[in-house]
Amino acid sequence: MQVSTAPLTNPVPGQYWQWRGQKIYYVHAGNSQSQRPPLLLVHGFGASTDHWRKNISGLYQDFEVFAIDLLGFGRSAKPKLQYSGDLWRDQLHDFISEIIGRQAIVAGNSLGGYASLSVAAQYPDSVAGVVLLNSAGPFSETQATAEPEALQSQIQPPKQPSPLQKILGSSVKWIFKQSFSRFVIFQYVRQRWVIRRTLEKVYLDKTAITDQLVEEIARPAYDTGAFDVFVSVFSSPQGEKVDVLLQRLTCPLLLLWGEADPWMKARERSQKFHQYYPQLTEYFLRAGHCPHDEIPDQVNQLLRDWVISISE
Repeated sequence: MQVSTAPLTNPVPGQYWQWRGQKIYYVHAGNSQSQRPPLLLVHGFGASTDHWRKNISGLYQDFEVFAIDLLGFGRSAKPKLQYSGDLWRDQLHDFISEIIGRQAIVAGNSLGGYASLSVAAQYPDSVAGVVLLNSAGPFSETQATAEPEALQSQIQPPKQPSPLQKILGSSVKWIFKQSFSRFVIFQYVRQRWVIRRTLEKVYLDKTAITDQLVEEIARPAYDTGAFDVFVSVFSSPQGEKVDVLLQRLTCPLLLLWGEADPWMKARERSQKFHQYYPQLTEYFLRAGHCPHDEIPDQVNQLLRDWVISISE
């Protein structure tokens, strides 16, 4: 197994905000720019503000940059409640209103992309533009799944399964509904070697998978309440479908696709985004599921140029 010896990238120190009686962790860097909206960066499932450290350091000189840990993830509180896209949408809206204080560009990866699209579509006064990096979320014409892509890759059989695999796949879903089995699965997927193996599946450049990255993903999974969050994410009802959100969207949209992402078919999803929001801007990149972390310089430049272009 290849272990990267890449140098550490120190995350920017953060602070806490009280939201609905819970501590929410966020990072703030750079100064307010009168001609440019601030940026709000939103992580994916199992990640945190740490996952944006290369982007914060690369963008804060040109923009005021915020990154936030969604409730239930990272250094934010992990209370026992029903987690959903609607919850995180409201969290982002209130954060923009109370902390940022003006319209922001919201950029999200994977699950964070879905939350970003939700707040942009349903609270348009809060968002000046939205950037989606390999964004999650079902379209109406596709069969919805409640499981995050990462866990699906660990416990479900491959696509186009054989009859035996179909039976096993149904068994996995049944097993996951049993409380003890959920605990066993949780203990498994949070182990560092499993996290590293998952990252190796979804990063094209394996040298970007550092010990630091694995630790940043593993650490919050050992916090009090992490298991309850894990269970809730799998059992909560899904939010609005992506096509419905796109039909309500009124702000500029930038799509950045890591084309080597095995969890989602970028070209296929791209066509659906174009169908419902044809005026979008889009780039396909040589990267996996997390292009912002894997090729940060390229992502930072594309994001910088696009924000400046829509701000003029």
